[in-house]
Amino acid sequence: MLPLIRNFTIIAHIDHGKSTLADRLIERSGILRASKMTEQLLDSMDLEREKGITIKMHPVRLPMKVQGEDYIFHIIDTPGHVDFTYEVSRSLAAVEGALLLVDATQGVEAQTVSNLYLALEQDLEIIPVINKIDLPNADIEATYEEIVDLLGDVEPVLISAKLGTGIDELLKRIIKDIPPPESRSKELVALVFDAVWNDHRGAVPFVRIFGGEVKRGDRIEFVSSGEEYEVVEVGHIYPPRRFVAAERLKTGEVGYIMANIRDIRSARVGDTIRLKGSKVIPVPGYKEPKPMVWASIFPVDPGDYPELVKAVEKLRLNDAAIRIQRQYSPALGSGFKCGFLGLLHLEIFKERLRREYGIEVIVTQPTVEYRVRLKDESEKIITSPTDFPDTYEKAYEPYVRLQILTPDEYVGAVMQLTIGRRGQQRGFHYIGHKVAVLEYDIPLSEILYDFFDHLKSVSRGYASMDYEPTGWKEADLVRLDILINGERVDAFAVVVPREKAYYVGRELVQKLRKVIPRQLFEVNIQAAIGKKVIAKERIPPIRKDVTAKCYGGDITRKRKLLEKQKKGKKRLKKIGKIEVPQEAFLVLMGTGKGEKG
Repeated sequence: MLPLIRNFTIIAHIDHGKSTLADRLIERSGILRASKMTEQLLDSMDLEREKGITIKMHPVRLPMKVQGEDYIFHIIDTPGHVDFTYEVSRSLAAVEGALLLVDATQGVEAQTVSNLYLALEQDLEIIPVINKIDLPNADIEATYEEIVDLLGDVEPVLISAKLGTGIDELLKRIIKDIPPPESRSKELVALVFDAVWNDHRGAVPFVRIFGGEVKRGDRIEFVSSGEEYEVVEVGHIYPPRRFVAAERLKTGEVGYIMANIRDIRSARVGDTIRLKGSKVIPVPGYKEPKPMVWASIFPVDPGDYPELVKAVEKLRLNDAAIRIQRQYSPALGSGFKCGFLGLLHLEIFKERLRREYGIEVIVTQPTVEYRVRLKDESEKIITSPTDFPDTYEKAYEPYVRLQILTPDEYVGAVMQLTIGRRGQQRGFHYIGHKVAVLEYDIPLSEILYDFFDHLKSVSRGYASMDYEPTGWKEADLVRLDILINGERVDAFAVVVPREKAYYVGRELVQKLRKVIPRQLFEVNIQAAIGKKVIAKERIPPIRKDVTAKCYGGDITRKRKLLEKQKKGKKRLKKIGKIEVPQEAFLVLMGTGKGEKG
């Protein structure tokens, strides 16, 4: 038993105060001078501070004196967004307890429930914490009822993370309720729950030691890959992400291991580290991070491609979950096809390219993976709409279990929205007296783009959602191509259900007609399935008045000028290349997801 160590995590919905609570705990430990404290101290990226969300998890070691005893608290502040659920599950596997943080002004929300279920699966000790009790619109009683509905008869700790109210009471509950770590093995067992890239030291795994110890000079191996390394340094992580070398890491401790690992994909989240030759059983639950969303990225200026290659390679070193393949498009030139955990993951990647490397990029419409069985009984995984075949035996698309929490007065509108997106209801119950929980099986493609915006709209901002993959289901799908003056633009291709193809095609060509500028020649925009055109729009040519200088005279003179202009426009149409503006690629986002069909 290691009685003076407590390992816990903070789980909550986005913007319920996880990072602010971590700030107060760091402040209470006294490990940093007041002049060094900043808001959201553990959120090291500017993007995290601006969006008010945690993107990467941040472990921190805090020595703390509570009731006259010296304790070591290891806190892991985790992401709250659905894109990073796997990271949350691994951080929960690294601790013995969790603070379930609920905003008193917003109550229990979808991600709160999702992360709570993950914590209960890990058999963690849960301490409910009601935050923001200082705000005038805080409804502590209603929030308490919702927590009781979830956890049974419990006593939450009331705090204001911003003001520091209730922090001492919370520390006492942590020591009382969260059990100290126990040893699973005399030999080394270390769970990798995160990894960062250091330009000088390579990939640095963050680990929780479940058994044995590790020190400099040990030969270690990663269980999933079998790769072996020699440890050059171990140590602890103090705020703000300060690596402090130690003689060894022992059972129950959280820290880092440096071993000259030259590829961050070798330090996989969820993997187990053990000593070379050891047969110790790994920590269960490891899986490969699987991309849910695919999109192609091209530089706005084709001359920036060499710089984009360097930037993508550097960002890839920091994020093992991204999948990268080189790609060429006749319309957009050289670029990359990339796999992401979700749309937020994609947005962060794009924003970092712009901010850190000064590269503006065009992102094609994000798409999900499809599984297709062809006529010859072979199967293909399709990650790009342009690869989707015209004919096939069967097609399958990924489904998710969608959970929506909404005030009861918006239940009807939410049901109408989800049914319009091909959702099938699987459950309905209440948390407290006013919050309804709806569960649906729904295609992932239907909720990727503007679903969250529509959900917030129909619920006046009160509803929240979360989802988890459930597998594949058969669907009648077609590839919808967009042709501009008879030429297929591969970057505009989309995969849609057959019954929605007409609505999607019509909406798409109408939107493109508004954003593609007029030319000196006629432009035809068509939506087609195979060789069958299902929707068409025409952009008329810019017409110069060639007869303006003809004052009176014979009408045949004017006719000759107009005929000459007509022939010139025909020739232009044959040789003219259309410059498709960047906005045209953005109109695809959210197209064809309306309540049709």
